[in-house]
Amino acid sequence: MTKTSLQRLIIVLLSMHFTLYIAAQTITVIDAEGTAKQINASEAGTMTYSQTDGTLTIAGQAYKVDSIAVDEENDNISLSPVAGTTDEAKRLYRYFRNNYGKRIISSVMADVAWNHTIADNIKKNLTGKWPAMNCYDFIHIQVPDGNGWIDYSDITPVTEWTEKDGIVQLMWHFNVPKSETTTVGKDGSGVTCSPSETSFKASNALIDGTWENKYFYAQMDRVIAVILKLQEAGIAATWRPFHEAAGNATAKQQASWTKAWFWWGHEGADTFKKLWVAMFDYFKQKGVNNLIWIWTTQNYNGNADGYYQDTDWYPGDAYCDMIARDLYGYSAAQNAQEFTEIQTTYPNKMVVLGECGWDGSDKTGKPQGDIVECWNAGAKWGHFMVWYDGNAGNTSNTMVSDDWWKSALKKENTGIVVNRSLVKY
Repeated sequence: MTKTSLQRLIIVLLSMHFTLYIAAQTITVIDAEGTAKQINASEAGTMTYSQTDGTLTIAGQAYKVDSIAVDEENDNISLSPVAGTTDEAKRLYRYFRNNYGKRIISSVMADVAWNHTIADNIKKNLTGKWPAMNCYDFIHIQVPDGNGWIDYSDITPVTEWTEKDGIVQLMWHFNVPKSETTTVGKDGSGVTCSPSETSFKASNALIDGTWENKYFYAQMDRVIAVILKLQEAGIAATWRPFHEAAGNATAKQQASWTKAWFWWGHEGADTFKKLWVAMFDYFKQKGVNNLIWIWTTQNYNGNADGYYQDTDWYPGDAYCDMIARDLYGYSAAQNAQEFTEIQTTYPNKMVVLGECGWDGSDKTGKPQGDIVECWNAGAKWGHFMVWYDGNAGNTSNTMVSDDWWKSALKKENTGIVVNRSLVKY
């Protein structure tokens, strides 16, 4: 017999898909259906594990187990997501948390936002493996229904992915009309994310009765309708809205170009944070409970001498689960520096590589660093997501070389990089 005390956080993986969490005064046992049983630590007595028959006994209840894993890391990171209350969201979050600092989870961006074509192509024509995650973008959600080319109400492209154990990522390039009188075309015309191309004001989106406010909530309703269909289908996802909000706004020397490049950051940090909270609260009000929320930092824009940190733009610990950074053309050493700076600033959050690829102006001279080299250099990103490029001229149609993908997903690197076949949660 082996006896285990309750002095530390312990995660136990059970053969019947039970998961055991021990923290403070409560023990929580979660079964495969997500049903949770809570036991007061004071009533549990000493946990007893029998190597003879593989049973773990807690408060008189025996559980069959395959293995026991003691996790003394990441105890500063919450055990539960800030708003993901569905069983699927909790399990997905814990999967990220359990892998954090141990392995990096792979991902790729969908090319026209609502498919898994690029991920399939990477598997079929390059690596023999799918990335673990596929990222879908609501960039075209404002296009009128019946447009003949994209239909977000059909969640088949997502269910096809999850039925094969893939993880879902969601983001939103939130397009707005160029003016109050603009009619959004069925071809997607008439909209923009750029503040220089629209009269849409972020601050007005928060004021009842304005055209911006009506549009803001109408578009959220369209997105929510899709996310609720995913929730009903038992699908949880990461959710990364309003990315790169600060843009160049934190430059120490202000100039005409030191602005946010998306409308949601154009009026400054306070307005941006109010937008974030408005979305967060509205999603909860509408019953969206299957998301893991990710905020994207600019982190000195890669130059601490020229930029301030954008901590003033952070919505707060209660409003996000992970901190992302988007990097293009950054070497392994630069990835490591960025990761360390962000993790130091936000020690109680998982830090992820929200987007990556080569520098758009220099494909060969400034590539994204090899992801395993980044990891070994100290960039322990929770996950990475490679951006697509239909004009890349490579097999993957992404902003990294074909050799980059082959290296990332080769068999020798499965101890570091998670592909779809390795996903278990």
